[in-house]
Amino acid sequence: MFTIHREEINWGGRKLTLETGRIARQADGAVLATYGETVVLCAVTAAKSVKEGQDFFPLTVHYQEKYSAAGRIPGGFFKRERGATEHETLTSRLIDRPLRPLFPEGFYNEINVICQVLSYDGENEADMVAMIAASAALTISGVPFMGPIASARVGFTDGEYLLNPSKTQVAAGRLDLVVAGTHDAVMMVESEAKELSEDEMLGAVMFAHRGIQPVIGAIIALAEKAAKDPWELAIPDNSAMLAQIKKAVGKDITAAYKLTKKSDRQQALAEAKAKMKPLFADADSATQQKAGKLFKKLEGDIVRGAILKDGSRIDGRDTKTVRQIEAMVGLLPRTHGSALFTRGETQAIVTTTLGTADAEQMIDGLDGLRYERFMLHYNFPPYSVGEVGRFGAPSRRDIGHGKLAWRAVHGVLPSKEAFPYTVRVLSDITESNGSSSMATVCGASLALMDAGVPLTRPVAGIAMGLILEGKNFAVLSDILGDEDHLGDMDFKVAGTSEGVTALQMDIKIAGITEEIMKVALDQAKAGRQHILGEMAKALDHTREEMSAHAPRIETMQVPKDKIRDIIGTGGKVIREIVATTGAKVDIEDDGTVKIASSDPEKIAAARKWIEGITMEAEVGKIYTGKVVSMVDFGAFVNFMGGKDGLVHISEIKNERVANVKEVLTEGQQVKVKVLAVDERGKVRLSMRLVDQDTGEEIADTRPPREGGDDRGPRSDRAPRRDGDRGGPRRDGGDRGPRRDGGRDGGDRGPRSDGDRGPRPERAPKDAEDGGSLPDFLTGGRD
Repeated sequence: MFTIHREEINWGGRKLTLETGRIARQADGAVLATYGETVVLCAVTAAKSVKEGQDFFPLTVHYQEKYSAAGRIPGGFFKRERGATEHETLTSRLIDRPLRPLFPEGFYNEINVICQVLSYDGENEADMVAMIAASAALTISGVPFMGPIASARVGFTDGEYLLNPSKTQVAAGRLDLVVAGTHDAVMMVESEAKELSEDEMLGAVMFAHRGIQPVIGAIIALAEKAAKDPWELAIPDNSAMLAQIKKAVGKDITAAYKLTKKSDRQQALAEAKAKMKPLFADADSATQQKAGKLFKKLEGDIVRGAILKDGSRIDGRDTKTVRQIEAMVGLLPRTHGSALFTRGETQAIVTTTLGTADAEQMIDGLDGLRYERFMLHYNFPPYSVGEVGRFGAPSRRDIGHGKLAWRAVHGVLPSKEAFPYTVRVLSDITESNGSSSMATVCGASLALMDAGVPLTRPVAGIAMGLILEGKNFAVLSDILGDEDHLGDMDFKVAGTSEGVTALQMDIKIAGITEEIMKVALDQAKAGRQHILGEMAKALDHTREEMSAHAPRIETMQVPKDKIRDIIGTGGKVIREIVATTGAKVDIEDDGTVKIASSDPEKIAAARKWIEGITMEAEVGKIYTGKVVSMVDFGAFVNFMGGKDGLVHISEIKNERVANVKEVLTEGQQVKVKVLAVDERGKVRLSMRLVDQDTGEEIADTRPPREGGDDRGPRSDRAPRRDGDRGGPRRDGGDRGPRRDGGRDGGDRGPRSDGDRGPRPERAPKDAEDGGSLPDFLTGGRD
């Protein structure tokens, strides 16, 4: 029934298996990739014809993680996989980026690539396996794909590169880098690093490129056995039409690209395009559409030729100059931190908001539920490029740009122990003409320092471009939007003065060499140092004082066995603390207590309350407390936050008190001295030994009782009620003999008038000699 083809290799210490022919046989290409116990199915389908009017390549990549892959059921109300999560969106982009440039120019058939994670072992990340499966599926599908590609993850620990490290190794190391490439060149790089040097980053990229070669070989071997017949693709010759357009408007395009202002340049290009349209006024819509594509190609040829010929760029800069920078902080009065970063015609308003632990983002994924304390969100409204367009939920591009900036800044943030805040950075792009993601990095660094977040060092980012024709190439620093669109590479580098924290590279051609990457990294370092210098003019250190509107968080450690006392039954105590003091209190399982408020006095009040709950009462020490309840024999006083003690009626005053409610009221503030704490933690207090006005201890003037009792003499106490037993209980009086069967035979004395008569004999007759009753009922003893 099945014609199964399989390739297996040992790669990075684990077995990688590529299989086709068993699953999803109706797709144009389907591959099941297994690495360790992580399994990903990728299926590729392609439209056999082009939609009418289609003038772009509609490649769509979907990456989906099945919760069943990790033996989990989705959380929340809907118990099934729904819309793409942020991680799934980022992984879809990660797979798309190295695949897209490997389709031929002019190929507009719609292609759908769907990657589904079917099994996940918790150690081998599924994103890399999905990329390999996608490459293999495209290679055997027959569509015009100039692959294959492969990908690998690289870690860096103790000066050594690790191929496909485990999640534990990545977390402990200084680098998390994913590289995709062909047999000859690198196609895509995505990374987060902890201030690695440019040489270390380049070494990691080339280490990964060498590491993927066995996988490329395995994909080729699978294709030799299972590939479908390749599609026939007719590439039309448009040289004559291109020459016609160049003759008509070539000089106009050249003149337009000598205008340094973006709006003026766009207007001049629009006029040149309008001048071209009469040439094809009588042609069909397909020809007119083709003319528009060739007009764009002519733009690229003119711009690229000028740069390679004499190094002249669109705005008049040379290849290494960074545009003018203007940075300021404290832009917005009520935010916790804010910055306005402007570089040329690219601008971002970036704000920082600080919160408590309950503001952390809850993330549910294959690895289970986790919480993220640092968030960075990027928004790109249409007005930033002077256009009318959709405004609302973030696009895939917005999510990707935000994550790149997140990676750039994440490595310099303080630890949770040193800075126990939840941090959200928001970047709103207000102008865009190239590298708004790197403007976000610069603005985020300034806004974080303005908010008082102690960064290790400031971070800056720069976008590099590439023009490559044959063996000639030019690397461009701080590229414009047009240079990005018309160039061959978008190479973004972020870092501090000490090293690289993030690197992202996207290639629009069939890959670049190590030589080009080295030039780009070195040139980016010089540009980054310049930008850091410009940023320092606005703010070069973290502010010591936080915004008056930001919450202050203080931490304290309490014994674990005291957590329940702070929380109270059903949360009663902690709710009372929050309601009374106005401070927010969070308690972690290890006993860490975080108290937050923008008012230091509220924090101090909550801290004092919690300390009172957790501290042990000290015998002989005087405390201020509040009467919380009264009973016939005394009053209960709350004197240490959640701790109550009993002031016996005899300890309220030196003189006799007949009724507690005559001298005390609930809520009354009193000063008490701790007399004793028993083994169960119950506290005995005294008011009479403390001056209630000054809070100072006063001498005990009450004479001691006989027998050493510290209470007053018996005459101070109320008379017994009728029917009470006669004779004193504690001063050695004779109580007379006990009844027969008593425990000690002591004389207990005669009963009073209110004594009961003799107890009737209730034991059964057969119990006289013990019967079946237990010894403790018959009085028997060993």
